[in-house]
Amino acid sequence: MRVLHIISSCGMYGAEAVILNLSRMLNEGSHRSVVGAFLNSSNPNQQLHESASREGIESHLIPCSGRADRTAIRRIRELASAMDADVVHAHGYKADLYVYFALRGSRIPLVSTCHTWYDVDAKDYFYGVVDRLTLRSYERIVAVSEGVREYLLRAGVRAGKISMIRNGIDLRAFDRASAVVKDELGWGAYPLVGLVGRLSIEKGVDIFLAAAALVLAELPDTRFVVAGDGPDRAKLDALIDELGIGASMHMLGRRDDMAAVYASLDLMVSSSRREGLPMAILESMASRVPLIATAVGAVPTVVLDDRTGVLVPEADAGMLAKEILMLLGDQARRQRLAIAARQLVEDEFSAQRMTADYLQVYDEAVAMKARRRRAWAGSSVGGRGKTK
Repeated sequence: MRVLHIISSCGMYGAEAVILNLSRMLNEGSHRSVVGAFLNSSNPNQQLHESASREGIESHLIPCSGRADRTAIRRIRELASAMDADVVHAHGYKADLYVYFALRGSRIPLVSTCHTWYDVDAKDYFYGVVDRLTLRSYERIVAVSEGVREYLLRAGVRAGKISMIRNGIDLRAFDRASAVVKDELGWGAYPLVGLVGRLSIEKGVDIFLAAAALVLAELPDTRFVVAGDGPDRAKLDALIDELGIGASMHMLGRRDDMAAVYASLDLMVSSSRREGLPMAILESMASRVPLIATAVGAVPTVVLDDRTGVLVPEADAGMLAKEILMLLGDQARRQRLAIAARQLVEDEFSAQRMTADYLQVYDEAVAMKARRRRAWAGSSVGGRGKTK
């Protein structure tokens, strides 16, 4: 199977991890996976391209200068043709639209993975509506959680087109990672609490910062880090100053060594207001890092309260701070949760399982496209015969 992945990489951290894990597994088998990542003129971001290239995964940048860049459409068409793609797999609404316009009418079946939808403002809502209309023309659509699947159904996507595939983790990287962040920051003597995610409102980083201030009032030797970047960086920097926690909080930005970041943490927090199934949660579980997460989206299906982690209400900084303090003070509980979390990932969220599920979806997409083409050819012949 020859698969071309197309992604608008800006801000889609979980999707990028999925693509790398899936491409790695496909290429280690008898398949071929190639990545095409948009290079947006307004916000250039080459991290996915660079990460894929370092791993020996063939990757191409697709320059895109606006909302309707015909050059980008042509470049997608050229990449699909050059590799003789069996399937083109889009990730994100921008990729969905460009892939559709590049390959509509071609013989190549289209697959999309819907990682989540936020629809947090009018612009995102509009793009979401257009995306969901476009997806009706795709052969197969993958939802990463039941919540995303229900969203697709409400948007009018036929149930028979939708498959649910949970994200998968390549555990090898997390088994050999070194804890480097504490040494970098000179914080080796302090407990370190971290959040990993895009710096945008849906991730609830502001709630994490407010909770950090409450924790520091009780345990001033605690330290905090946030790994990620995004549109709210300036607002969050201002909030750190306002809360007076700058000496104990460090914004790491985007990192290429996420396994090492997780290995450095004593405790991981996911304070999201909205989620599908975030890769950061699965990666921290794979790293044997105890986890506190808000009970949103599909998170409670993975973070089982007091079994594989701790659940807290959304947007409740006080409860989050309370649970951080309790876990930092109970090493035995942290260890118990971390061991159970790792076992769950091994059993249900391996990259091997995810890859097998995607290969089945690709086969179904190829078969569906072939049926469509045969039906179209038959109707065309019938139509010509009637004309005569």
